[in-house]
Amino acid sequence: MSKAWILALCGAIIGAIALTLGLAGNPPNMGVCVACFIRDSAGSLNLHSTPTVQYFRPEIVGFVIGAFAAALLFREFKAKAGSAPLIRFTLGFFMMLGCLVFLGCPLRMVLRLGAGDLNALIGLVGLVAGIGVGSLFLKKGFSLPRNYRQSAFEGALFPAICIVLLALFLWDSGIFRASEKGPGASHAPVWMSIVAGLIIGVIVQRTRFCFIGMAKNVFLSRNYNMAIGVLVLTLLVAAGNLCFGKFTLGFDNQPIAHSDGVWNFLSMALVGLCGVFITGCPLRQLISAGQGSSDAAISVLGMLVGAAAAHNFALASSPAGPTDGGKLFVILGIALLLVIGGVYTVMARKALGAEDAEQQ
Repeated sequence: MSKAWILALCGAIIGAIALTLGLAGNPPNMGVCVACFIRDSAGSLNLHSTPTVQYFRPEIVGFVIGAFAAALLFREFKAKAGSAPLIRFTLGFFMMLGCLVFLGCPLRMVLRLGAGDLNALIGLVGLVAGIGVGSLFLKKGFSLPRNYRQSAFEGALFPAICIVLLALFLWDSGIFRASEKGPGASHAPVWMSIVAGLIIGVIVQRTRFCFIGMAKNVFLSRNYNMAIGVLVLTLLVAAGNLCFGKFTLGFDNQPIAHSDGVWNFLSMALVGLCGVFITGCPLRQLISAGQGSSDAAISVLGMLVGAAAAHNFALASSPAGPTDGGKLFVILGIALLLVIGGVYTVMARKALGAEDAEQQ
């Protein structure tokens, strides 16, 4: 089976899982949203106090453990770390802020589009624009410093922490908060969430499925295989929503969304730019952390702190629209990313020039 067909099948499976989780209790158009899941989990861990978005999402643990198991089984588990950890933390932080100003990660953006939410189409254009700018930096030589092999223990620590948290959650230890209303109170059965997360974790680990990687492949190598997978996912979700009467075409009155086009565009442009620099969307970061990358785990930690900050300091949007603080941080994030892109492009080119001089 060709790579395009495999990715199309994987897109269909992920879309079907997202639809199933939505029908089983997850919030509308949020069958799978990594940014929303991290935000809710941050609230459940008392990192923010917004009462409507607090629930430990078992899907996150499923993503990580699915990737961990697949990497071990296929001998792709590689413990690595040491590539600009503070930069990666910062990029994870701003990626999450961008997602929460838009109200969703790239995967939820596609799910929203498949439900008829045209605000997501503006977000998609912004995401592609951000990835396009990031790809220009890559073409100019942008690169974060190399990482280094670490002990297997360090690589397995993040998955182990996730398993412990899930065990405490299942044990009903009392340390997790849970919303009584709002998105945090809407969730699929725990067992279904875990199984869904495991399946997606295995799929993404094996195929490198990534929404930011999709556009980057198109920009850099004219490879459309992953784009086919995303298209199939979107069409399947749209067909499912039409069948279940959940498809509403338009900009207004979309669930857990706002219609401010400027900030939908700019916030997702920020997400796309961050994703290019750290090599992947929020889901991809969790998968990479599961297969041994402590660099990706640092980015996930940045996202967790970003989610907490977004709600502690009123940076996250609501259906009423983005906040002034959210707008400010999107602009600051884009400006900072452009500086980071320029600095590390120059540094990488200098390092390459020094290596060429040594070889001569």
